Amino acid sequence: MRNVLQGSNHYELPTCNKSKQYPYSFRCVPQVHGTIRQAVNFAIDIIEKECNGVSDNPLFFPESDQILFGGNLHGESTALALDFVAMATSEMAYISERRTYQLLSGMRGLPDFLVNQPGLNSGFMIMQYTAAALMNENKTLCYPASVDTIPTCQLQEDHVSMGGTSSYKLETIVDNAEYILSIELLTAVQAIDFNKPLTLSPATQALYDEFRQHFTFME
Repeated sequence: MRNVLQGSNHYELPTCNKSKQYPYSFRCVPQVHGTIRQAVNFAIDIIEKECNGVSDNPLFFPESDQILFGGNLHGESTALALDFVAMATSEMAYISERRTYQLLSGMRGLPDFLVNQPGLNSGFMIMQYTAAALMNENKTLCYPASVDTIPTCQLQEDHVSMGGTSSYKLETIVDNAEYILSIELLTAVQAIDFNKPLTLSPATQALYDEFRQHFTFME
């Protein structure tokens, strides 16, 4: 993050615009995002092992003329990994939504709802509503499917992973997270314009310039 932000002077905001301490959603980004990355990497390791392993039953060994029955078919490891990533992705979206809220709150040296005439103009208020609604859906989807096994097959399969449910829940959470992060990007770029003439780092300036080619400042 220091490399990405190198060259920016946005930390030089006037004293009146600063809180004694920034909210966790800003100053704890490395700790939260780093933990999320660890969770995703952990899940990737599990899923790669499963993809490169044998998950059939029975297993056939023609060289020794053997047929072995076992439990490699159980999808618990994959289901748990997917549920873990679902929670991690939801947390990434949640801390993003909190930053969006902070930017619109009027408490960070920025106008209410990030517009010149708040009150007459609700600005980005509805976008934060959208992010909150998507976040609410993500929270409900974070209940791990893998803990809710239902016996099948005359109790032969008396403990199953429910990994299919884990996978499509995760897909929805990821889609919602993309929208929530996009909303944060919209509000962050608007906030940058209110903080001019402070300069961005080369990396963030390039992102800002690309973004402003598609979305203009909201009056």
